[in-house]
Amino acid sequence: MGLSPTSAIRGASPDAALARVTLVLGGARSGKSRYAETLVGGRPAIYIATASAGDEEMAARIRAHRARRGGNWTTREAPLDLAAALAGDDDRRPRLVDCLTLWLSNLLHAGRDPAAEAAALIERLKILEAPVVFVANEVGLGIVPDNELARRFRDHAGRLNQDLAAAADRVVFIAAGLPMILKEQAR
Repeated sequence: MGLSPTSAIRGASPDAALARVTLVLGGARSGKSRYAETLVGGRPAIYIATASAGDEEMAARIRAHRARRGGNWTTREAPLDLAAALAGDDDRRPRLVDCLTLWLSNLLHAGRDPAAEAAALIERLKILEAPVVFVANEVGLGIVPDNELARRFRDHAGRLNQDLAAAADRVVFIAAGLPMILKEQAR
């Protein structure tokens, strides 16, 4: 018998208070998106999607994510302007950003400065009143990439994850669908 995603957080239920900022890290297909969605629970929430459907396979993934989430979610697409999408309006519904790793890839492909964009994101968090859950891949556990772009991506991802973890009240690492709490500050 395994732990449910919410039971692993000290008995939290889907209706429990969310941390102001939560970062959910893990490898590809580790269960991080599903876990992040359970943290938000059945509340009406805003899903901030950073992915673009560049091909049919990605479009199918996006459709599957939407179907799994159900009708309590309002979707905002933000492949580049994440800080602005977080603010949006005075709506205090929880936000779920999925995922920072795709956002970083989009920034690099668009020729934007990932460090400046990450700094703007961290600044936005300081004034955001709604709770936010970020999903990101932990890409630093593998081999050193053999090309400059992949190494830059890995390095930017590592710095972004560190900066978000420092700003977060809760950080959870997901492996094989199981959560490990890395950081949890009392509210």
